Amino acid sequence: MSVNDTGNPENSVWNRQVYHRLKLALSLGLRRQIFLAVCDDLHLRNQVAARLHSTLAYPVGQVLYQPSHGQEASTSAYPRLVTLRLNLNEPDPIAQINQWLTNYPPPIVGASKDTPGRPLPIPTFQIVGVEQLTKQTVASQRLFLHYLRLSEQLFAAQESSRFLESSVLLWVSRPWLSAIQQSAPQFWRWRTGVFVFAGEPTPTTQNLGHPERLSNSRNVKLGNLEQSLLDDLGMEGEVRSSSTTELNFGDDLGLSTEIPGNYSQPKEETPLLVSESHTTQQKAQDNIVRFNTANPQALLSLSHVSQELTELVLATINTNISSDVEGDWQPQELLLEIEALHSQSASGEILAAAYHQLGNLYRLRIEQGQSTLENLMVAIIAYQESISYDENSPQLPDILNDLGTLYWMLYRTPPNVEEGQTYIEQGIEFYELALKMISPETHPDTYARVQNNLGTAYGDLARFESPAENWQRAVVAYSEALRHRTVESDPLKYAACQNNIGTAYWHLAQYNQPVVHLKKAIAAYKQALAHYNPQDEPLKYGMIQNNVGTAYWNLAQYEQPGENLQLAIEVYSEALKYRTAAVVPSACAATQNNLGTAYWHLANLPQTTKEVREKLLNLCITAYEEAIALAHSLGNVSLSFDLFATHNNLGLAHYQLVTDHSFTGDKNKRSHHLEAALDNHLQALNGLSKQPEAYQATFAYVVKTIRAFHNELGIQGQNLALSKVPGHLLPEILPKL
Repeated sequence: MSVNDTGNPENSVWNRQVYHRLKLALSLGLRRQIFLAVCDDLHLRNQVAARLHSTLAYPVGQVLYQPSHGQEASTSAYPRLVTLRLNLNEPDPIAQINQWLTNYPPPIVGASKDTPGRPLPIPTFQIVGVEQLTKQTVASQRLFLHYLRLSEQLFAAQESSRFLESSVLLWVSRPWLSAIQQSAPQFWRWRTGVFVFAGEPTPTTQNLGHPERLSNSRNVKLGNLEQSLLDDLGMEGEVRSSSTTELNFGDDLGLSTEIPGNYSQPKEETPLLVSESHTTQQKAQDNIVRFNTANPQALLSLSHVSQELTELVLATINTNISSDVEGDWQPQELLLEIEALHSQSASGEILAAAYHQLGNLYRLRIEQGQSTLENLMVAIIAYQESISYDENSPQLPDILNDLGTLYWMLYRTPPNVEEGQTYIEQGIEFYELALKMISPETHPDTYARVQNNLGTAYGDLARFESPAENWQRAVVAYSEALRHRTVESDPLKYAACQNNIGTAYWHLAQYNQPVVHLKKAIAAYKQALAHYNPQDEPLKYGMIQNNVGTAYWNLAQYEQPGENLQLAIEVYSEALKYRTAAVVPSACAATQNNLGTAYWHLANLPQTTKEVREKLLNLCITAYEEAIALAHSLGNVSLSFDLFATHNNLGLAHYQLVTDHSFTGDKNKRSHHLEAALDNHLQALNGLSKQPEAYQATFAYVVKTIRAFHNELGIQGQNLALSKVPGHLLPEILPKL
């Protein structure tokens, strides 16, 4: 099947990803799920719906079912997926599903003299044709939404209905998606997943026929929507997807012109891919006959392996893959072997093992640092194919966890900034599917691993929407992981999870109950530190010490500022023993920046004496200068703090030191500090030209510093200051003096 959009080649990769994710969600056979597939291109919608029907309605190997006594029982043709076109005269999808089940109840299989048998699973229902309601009356449109609201009551009351035992895939256009969100909010809340396909809208006046038949119209604008209902809902005729910006975990919190706002955020451990056991590798190798040679051109003629998988593998075959774990397998050889297995009508279990091995091959490449978009997509598609051929694999929870992490890595892989939120949500769906497959009692290690990864994904999702709610979900997930990840079983993983929940509490403190959550963050970080040996894990130990310092710094804003700032300084100083300039210069710079900020705040407490204040400001200057020097030595390396804010902060420290009435330095020292203040503010001003508010604040610092030159050193000092100012700024500065 081709799910490409010829109007935009970038849509091709996106649509393949969405299709495979949707196919996997449906193939798992879970009950009581509501999936929404969003597609404005009806030609594409028809292709995808037809492919899903042909692939999942009567999947190979699933016509036979195993009764409890292990005897095979067959049924001639009871589908696993049913495609229904919405009845436009009575647009009640729930009634249509119940009517179909009344006409075709699940047959009983496995009956014998001793056992009554059991019914086959209720199929999943794919509903198409909602977009045709736009050609109907407003009353019909409202009736459809009314029936969806009635289904809300069924869910809420958990009434006896065979519909509640099935899953539903509802195909809608973007305008209808928004209509459902607004007019059937509880139905929307019950959704399990939303799958958005890219493509140009198709006019609804077209005669579409059945979903298996293809439309000829492409790349046309949305038209002929009956606006009366949409206007009533407060919508526009076309809903555009919003863009988002990718952020990394170390990004600065944001206040770029004042010392209080410029410090680096605590760090989390990132999700881990599951390592495959030796027994799984051996099983795959036992079941596959290896080819001695492989010609990449031969891959172009494969008839059983999907075209998208073949094309992605071809794009990666020139990359070396280590054979330390997976043996001497090359991806093109393995694809040919999979093709041969298909031709030989190999069992689903053997095909699943082959696809699984292909996924593992690319997972190994990713673990070695080659996390390109192509490598990630091959691993994702291979794992999804593996699941589709063996849904009962004991490794299914681990594969789902790996799929979740691979999608999380897609979010971190350029150029996926715009789809960042979608990838994170996909990862969350896979983690939650994995959790549905296992119990903590039978799979405590896997359960804890998935919960830990789920917490990290929710933390990333918090950067896009509902931050307080998603950080709370992260806390719940990490807490659940810690219930089953004990110190005795794995002290380092336990420590990593404690660090993660500490970071989640720290973020949650930015939204509510700051004192409570900051104290919980500190307690969790200290638990983590107790299980890291600084000699064995110096970088992690230093990172967590930095996190503790930041939590103390925050807590000082609410209670016992002197005590908590002193604790922050002590902890930052301890962190710098391990976050050294020689080993991790960017991390060292971040902690030096944090240390400077803590010194500055402690210097400005009312109870700080004049002598101590001068000492603290000098220590603040030293820390900031070290942070800036390291940052500039790194070139274009991304920093976890705002360098221009640090320049401003250093300038403020110099200014405050020399303008304090208790300062006893001579004229040369005063000039030195004021020149340093002006130089740093001018450097900040030069870098903030595209940030109007920060630029204006920094400009005010420049003017204030030049005035201090005059006040402290007279007209000669002012002339010295003006000689350092770029000429184009003088016309604006001189009137303010």
